[in-house]
Amino acid sequence: MTPLTAADASTRLREQFAVEPVVDGALVSVSVAPEQWQAAARFTRASLGCHYFSFLTAVDWKDQGMEILCRVENLQAGVAVMLRTRLAAGAEICATLTGVWRGADWMERECWDMFGVRFEGHPDHRRILLSEDWEGHPLRKDYAVDTPHAPYR
Repeated sequence: MTPLTAADASTRLREQFAVEPVVDGALVSVSVAPEQWQAAARFTRASLGCHYFSFLTAVDWKDQGMEILCRVENLQAGVAVMLRTRLAAGAEICATLTGVWRGADWMERECWDMFGVRFEGHPDHRRILLSEDWEGHPLRKDYAVDTPHAPYR
C-alpha cells in the first residue's frame, strides 16, 4: 500500500465533496459548506487517516461572517488537512467535531468563549477561559475593547 500524499488527499476530497482543495507542500486546505463540516471531518479521519487533531479556531470577517478552521494530520504520511467553513454573517452556530476528535472539546469551548460560536451537539458548552458572568466575546471585531471589567481574581 502506498502512503498517502497531499495530492492524493486533495483528489479524494475533491471527489467526495465537489470542492477545490489547495495543496501547499504537505498541507491541503479545503473549504466546505457548514452542512458538510461534520461529514468532511469524518471523511478526513476515516479515509485520509488524520487521527491527530492539531487545533480549531475562528476568524471574524465582520460582514462576511465567521470562518471556522480546523487542522488535522496524518502523522505517518506527513500530510495535514486544514478544514474551513464559513458561517453566514450573523450566524453563530456550527456543528461540533467532538464526536470525531475528542480533542475538539476544549478548543470548541475556547472558540465559544472568544468568538461566540456555539457548537451544536457539544457535550459541555460553557466558558473555558473567561468567567461565566463575562459579557461578550473578546476576539470578535465588534467587541468593545475599552469596556471596563472587574479585576481578575
